[in-house]
Amino acid sequence: MSTPPIIIKKVKKIVAGHHGGSWKVAYADFLAGMMTFFLLMWLITIMEPKQKAQVAAYFRKFNIFQKAGISMLMEYYKSGKITSSKMKTISQEIPPVKGQAEFFKRIIETYLKSLKEHILIEIDKKRKTVRLEIIELVNKPLFYSGSAELTPEAKKILAVLAKELRDMHVTIEVEGHTDAVPSRRGKLGNWELSTARALSAMLELEKNGVPPEKIISVAGYADNFPLFKDNPLDPRNRRITLVIKFQSGSPLIYKAKKIETTY
Repeated sequence: MSTPPIIIKKVKKIVAGHHGGSWKVAYADFLAGMMTFFLLMWLITIMEPKQKAQVAAYFRKFNIFQKAGISMLMEYYKSGKITSSKMKTISQEIPPVKGQAEFFKRIIETYLKSLKEHILIEIDKKRKTVRLEIIELVNKPLFYSGSAELTPEAKKILAVLAKELRDMHVTIEVEGHTDAVPSRRGKLGNWELSTARALSAMLELEKNGVPPEKIISVAGYADNFPLFKDNPLDPRNRRITLVIKFQSGSPLIYKAKKIETTY
C-alpha cells in the first residue's frame, strides 16, 4: 500500500503599511459639524419671538429705493445737464411721481448717507404719491424706548426732509406705525404710542419750516400695517411714514439746484 504524497503549501504574508489617521480628522470634523447643527437648533427653539425677529432683521438686506424703476432724471443729475430749457422736455418724458422719488433718493444719498439705511422710498401708483418710510433698525431706534421722544438721528432725518418739503407744492400725511410686540413700558399701548410718535414727527417737520397747512393728516396705526408682512415682529415695522402727494401741475425738477445746498 503506497503512502499518499504530503503537500506543503507556503503562504507568503505581506504586512500592509500603516494606513494613517486621516480618517480620524474627517470623522472629528463630521462630529463637530453635527454638534454645531444641533446646538444651533436648540438655541433657535429657546429664543423668544422678538429675538428671532432681531436676528432675521440683522441678516436681511434691503434697498433704499424699492418699487420705483430707473428714471432718466438721475442721468441728468450725474451729467449736470439740468437747465431751464430742459425742464419741459424732462417733465414730458418722466412720470412726475417717479421723477420726484428719484429726487428724494438723491437728497438722501447726498445729505443722509450715514443714515440712509433708515429710509425706504416707495411709489404708490394708485394714489400717485411717494411714501418715505423712516424705519427703526436693530439697536438704531428713531425714538427712545417706550416714548414719543425723537432720537438725534431721527431729528436729523426729518430736518433734511423738511428743508426740501417746505418749498414743494405738496400735501403731507404723517403716519406712525409699531411692530406687533406689545408695549411694555409706561401706560402707552401701541395705538397711543404710534399716534404720539406721528405727532412728534409732525412737530419736528413744522419746527424745520414745513408750513402747517401742508400737513393734512396725522395718524397712528399701531401694528395694523406692517412694512414686512411676513414678520410682524420685525423691528423695522416701527416707523414713521411720510405720504407725499404732489399738487397737479407742480414742476418736476424745479428744486434740482438745491442739491448744492449745505445742511
